Parts: sequence; structure tokens; C-alpha cells
Amino acid sequence: MTTSPPGSRLLDLVATMDRLRSPGGCPWDARQTHLTLRRYLQEETYEVLEAIEAGDPAELREELGDLLLQVVFHARVAQENPPAAGGFDIDDVAAAIVAKLVRRHPHVFADDQLAADAPTEDLQRRWDAIKAQEKPRTSVLDGIPLALPALARADKVLGRLQRNGIETPVAAQELSEEQVGAELLQLVRRAHAAGVDPEAALRAATAALEARARDAERA
Repeated sequence: MTTSPPGSRLLDLVATMDRLRSPGGCPWDARQTHLTLRRYLQEETYEVLEAIEAGDPAELREELGDLLLQVVFHARVAQENPPAAGGFDIDDVAAAIVAKLVRRHPHVFADDQLAADAPTEDLQRRWDAIKAQEKPRTSVLDGIPLALPALARADKVLGRLQRNGIETPVAAQELSEEQVGAELLQLVRRAHAAGVDPEAALRAATAALEARARDAERA
């Protein structure tokens, strides 16, 4: 662990990225755009998840650094555009997330009626309500990324619908992670035997559920 003030080495990373991107720096880094960096952002995200699952602190530290580099890299690319053209820098990124965290945690940073030790369900409802005020949406499903893996997206959609009373939760069951994994694997095995793409099938089923939910919201 470093003995420097927390966050001080982040300035070193910003300066290093600036050097790589500036004239006389690295030609490869200088050529990159938000679009060309997409694959690396995705790869680094999955590598962080893999390090977490492996329970390897040293590997996690390294992979988080690689992911942090992507954030700094994208901010440095954006910095080269004037504000009128959508330009921003790493300080704008940090300021925006700090403001969002403060705004979405009034029970911590403001005099709010909801106690800091309130049940998770109450905190989640408050979080959702604040998000709705920030970004007015026509559906509770708005904002769920289409690029999420099918299983993660299905879980996200169901969670949103259940919290908003559009989907009735199934009765709670005593299921272990191992049992759920085995059942999912067996379903994939059956899909493979039938020549069905399980990813596409789940995406289609989730899309159909979303369409019904949006119809219900409009009604």
C-alpha cells in the first residue's frame, strides 16, 4: 500500500496518458478513438471480473489498473475536442460522478427523512426515484443497455419490473449458486442438443417480456 495521500498517483496516470497521447508520444496511442478503444474496454472489464472470481488480490489490482487506464484514455481523447463539440476531461468525469453520488445518497450527504440504516428495499426505491428525476423516462425499462449479456440483461429487466410492481416475483426458493448454475448448464446442454442458440433465445424471450411490460405501462 502506498503512503502517499489517497488519489495522488492518479495524477501521475493522467500525466502519463497525456505524454503518450501528445506529439512525440506513442503513435499507436495517438491514433485511438472512442470507437477503436471499445474492444479494450470490454476486454479489461471481463478480466477484472475474472480476477474477482479467482480471488487473487494481486491480479485484481493489476486488472483494475488496466480498466482505470481505459477511463483515463477515453477522457484524454475527449479532452481534445472543444466543450461546444462535446469535449470534456478527467476532472469533468470525476466531478460528474461525485455530484451523482451525493445527489443519490441524501440519507448520507443531506438531511433526509430516510435513515442511513433503512432496509435495502427502501434505499433502492429512493435510488430509483432520484434517477427518474434526473433522467425522465417513458418506461421503467429505459436505460438498460442492450449490449449486456443476455442473462445479465434478463436479470436486470426482471428486477426493474418486480420493483415497480409490473412483474410478480416468484415464490422464494432455497437455491444455492451451485444448483442454479447446474440448472442453467443443463438448459444450455438441451439447447445445444436441439440446435438452439441459448443466448439468442433468451434475448428474444426478454425482448418479448419487455414489449408486454411497455404495453402494460402505456395502458
